[in-house]
Amino acid sequence: MILLGLDPGLGTTGWGVIRAEGNRLTHIANGQIKTDPSMPLPRRLSNLHAALIDVIRAERPESAAVEEVLGNTNAQSTLKLGQARGIVLLAAAQAGLMIGEYHPSTVKKAVVGTGGAEKRQIQAMMAVLLPGAKLAGPDAADALAVAITHAHHLASAAGLARRARVTAGG
Repeated sequence: MILLGLDPGLGTTGWGVIRAEGNRLTHIANGQIKTDPSMPLPRRLSNLHAALIDVIRAERPESAAVEEVLGNTNAQSTLKLGQARGIVLLAAAQAGLMIGEYHPSTVKKAVVGTGGAEKRQIQAMMAVLLPGAKLAGPDAADALAVAITHAHHLASAAGLARRARVTAGG
């Protein structure tokens, strides 16, 4: 299965695409979509949407995963981040993708082993989990971590479903 991970941000949205075959993960692509802070907010959101649609068309994922928003002390920043996240969800939904949403601590725990991991630890784990992947930047690394988390959750759900069928005699 081809999975798209997304780390939303108005200034920079990270994206990462992996292939999951059972427990085997393979890096396909990653990047960062940057918007121009000098542009009006509606134009920035429109540009983000168009760029995401281009990524989805080019990479053809079967499913997507998006990191949830953490609030911070600056309400304006949180609102802008929420708007960017809405655009990310919209683009994936318009493409007909099944979308998983994960709390940042869940992503960190899935990839590093602790929910309090730092960005540099996530980047270091990408070299271990996706050897040879050239990271476009920290937001792309975070997006790949979201995709890996989604792969783990999908594999766990599939395993539970198989066990339930066996238990039920099917």
